[in-house]
Amino acid sequence: MKKIVIGIDVGISTTKIVGVDEKGVVISPIRIKATDPITSLYGAFGKYLHDNHIKLEEVEHVMLTGVGSAYIEENIYGLPTSKAEEFVADGLGAKYESKLDRMIVVSMGTGSSIVKCDGDDIRHIGGIGIGGGTLTGLSRLLLKTDDIKTIIELAKDGDISHINLLIGDISAKPLPGLPMTATASLFSNAKANASREDIAIGLIHMVLQAIGSACILSSLESGIKDFVMIGNLSLLPQCKEVYPAMEKLYGVHFNIPKYSEFCTAIGAALSYIKSKK
Repeated sequence: MKKIVIGIDVGISTTKIVGVDEKGVVISPIRIKATDPITSLYGAFGKYLHDNHIKLEEVEHVMLTGVGSAYIEENIYGLPTSKAEEFVADGLGAKYESKLDRMIVVSMGTGSSIVKCDGDDIRHIGGIGIGGGTLTGLSRLLLKTDDIKTIIELAKDGDISHINLLIGDISAKPLPGLPMTATASLFSNAKANASREDIAIGLIHMVLQAIGSACILSSLESGIKDFVMIGNLSLLPQCKEVYPAMEKLYGVHFNIPKYSEFCTAIGAALSYIKSKK
């Protein structure tokens, strides 16, 4: 009988769940939203087993991580259940998905945490209080919506030059190391009557650039040039605009893995497999 380790990243309202089989293969991750972490966890677990035709007796162990895991002390459905340290899970999941051994992992959630990985040495080195919560909070104030799909749709028709001040706006020629298209100041070009579309693209760029700058600064003196971006914000389509531009500017590489939003859940499962070995 096959044996599967279940990794669950429990948020306050969203739970991400993934199975890793005995060969180390990730099985169909899913996410579930609910009004509280307990409902979210048990709903996600039941749906995951059902959708993937996994029987309870095939589950070897359940590993919990994330802020919502603090609310859960019992074994899930009577199965052996443990907790994984979230920052270690971030690192293990990102290492598995990126196939990199030396990197900085940026977990882009409500805020953003920064984890340095150097072989088996995984440590939390800091963070920034800017993330998805910043984007939805400011959108609530400025756009009168915090629906992320609506914000993304608005941003598609926005013009970032109507919001940000670029080097080309303040200099007749490029400055040393700074092309004319580089950002000189976020939101400095915004007019009082800016369109909702321009505000939306401005907010997304502001959050993504701030996170990108924080992780680049965190890598100074380490020699690390690889950044692995995980978490919900890594799914924003604007990541494909903002981070390639920062790559050219700073000579670094931003990596967004296939299962970027599930890396912490994957890492939780892998932490149990690693402890067994």
